[in-house]
Amino acid sequence: MDYLSLFFKSIFVDNMIFAYYLGMCSYLAVSKDVKTSLGLGLAVTFILTCTLPINYLLETYVFKAGALSWLGEEFATVDLSFLSLIVFIAVIASFTQLVEMIVERYSPSLYNSLGIFLPLIAVNCAILGGSLFMQQRDFINTGMATVYGLGSGIGWMLAIVGLAAIRERLAYSDIPKPLRGFGITLIVTGLMGIAFLSFSGVKL
Repeated sequence: MDYLSLFFKSIFVDNMIFAYYLGMCSYLAVSKDVKTSLGLGLAVTFILTCTLPINYLLETYVFKAGALSWLGEEFATVDLSFLSLIVFIAVIASFTQLVEMIVERYSPSLYNSLGIFLPLIAVNCAILGGSLFMQQRDFINTGMATVYGLGSGIGWMLAIVGLAAIRERLAYSDIPKPLRGFGITLIVTGLMGIAFLSFSGVKL
C-alpha cells in the first residue's frame, strides 16, 4: 500500500470513530463547541503522529520476537512483546503531558474548556488503538507508521469537529423533545458514519 492510499484510508475508511468506535467518550463529551473540538482534535493528531513512529521503532527493534538480534546471536530468541503495551502507554502519556503543558502555557482558555479530557488523551483508546493497529498491520518502515498516525488523527479530528458544527446548529433547531441532547447526537453520529462509509468504494 502506498503512502497516499494509506493516508486516505486511515482518514475516511478506517476512521477511528466511525469504523472502530474508538475515542467515543471525548468525542461525545467535547463536541459541543467547534473551537474546543478543533483544539482537542489537533492535540490527538499531534500525539498520534509523534507516538506511532516511536512505538514502531520500539516494536521493530526491541519488542518483537527476535527484534534484539541486532545485539548479537544470543539475543535472537528473546521475546519482549509482553512489555509492548505498557511501553506504548508510557510513550503516549509522555507526549500527552507535553501537549498539556504547551496548551496550558499558550492557550489557557482552551486548556480550561477541555478540562479533564486533555490529560485523558493519555488513555484515549483511539491513540492506543493506532499503535496496536500498527502492530497488526506490519508496516515496513517508520514513514508508513507516521502517515497512518497523521491520517488517523486527522480522521478523528474531522469527526469531532464535524459533529461539533452540527450540534451548534442543532441548538437552534426545533428537535422533538425525546430526541434532544444525547439522542440526536447519536443519530447524527450514525448518519456521519454512513457518510464516511461511502468512501470505502474509492480506489486510489
